[in-house]
Amino acid sequence: MSYGLAEDAVDVVCAEAVRDPIGIADDPALAEAVERLRSGRLGYRAVKRAFDIVFSVFILVFFSWLFLIVAVAVKLDDPKSPVVFRQVRVGKDGREFTMYKFRSMCANAEDRLAELCHLNEKTGPVFKMANDPRVTRVGKWLRKLSLDELPQFVNVLKGDLSVVGPRPALPSEVASYTPRQRERQLCKQGITCYWQTRRDRDSITFDEWVDLDLLYIKKCSIWTDFKLIIQTVGCMLTAQGS
Repeated sequence: MSYGLAEDAVDVVCAEAVRDPIGIADDPALAEAVERLRSGRLGYRAVKRAFDIVFSVFILVFFSWLFLIVAVAVKLDDPKSPVVFRQVRVGKDGREFTMYKFRSMCANAEDRLAELCHLNEKTGPVFKMANDPRVTRVGKWLRKLSLDELPQFVNVLKGDLSVVGPRPALPSEVASYTPRQRERQLCKQGITCYWQTRRDRDSITFDEWVDLDLLYIKKCSIWTDFKLIIQTVGCMLTAQGS
């Protein structure tokens, strides 16, 4: 599918999601949760956005030394390639934005994806491979410690992401979502969520991943977000990333 066709498919998916966002009859609890997030829970939404801004500024300022160390390491590992990787992702209700990461793969990683598709270890539209040959030497450790995700706090500050929420997908992935899979886009996407804190996250199916995202939509609260952030820090300190 060409990129243009993929964009058209995403637009169709998003239009359907706006008209009938969740297949209400199939999951009344999810329907109620989404409706409350869209038209109510003003206090929660205000506090969540305020926290996103304050926490992102804190990370960007007080951990600027860590950003510098990671940037130097990435550059020394491959001097000819950019330090920051930019990629179009799909956020809440299908809105596309440019997401930032420290580069953990070779510069032509996206061009090499087609030759590796037959080695995909994940079900559904996502690609996951335990020993992906595109990952650089430094990138392997950045992923283990989840440090490659640090630049996404810029996305949080801009309002593209929240600190906690389902991970944003690629346009090509969203274009092939089933109706239930696209329900994960009914709240603002984030840096971390239930899937990121699972020790067995690399062994669960994509549909199980979606179920965890929908569970977050149903249970999202300040306390839930706080617990997930603490659990995510624990995963980083014990190098559970991949």
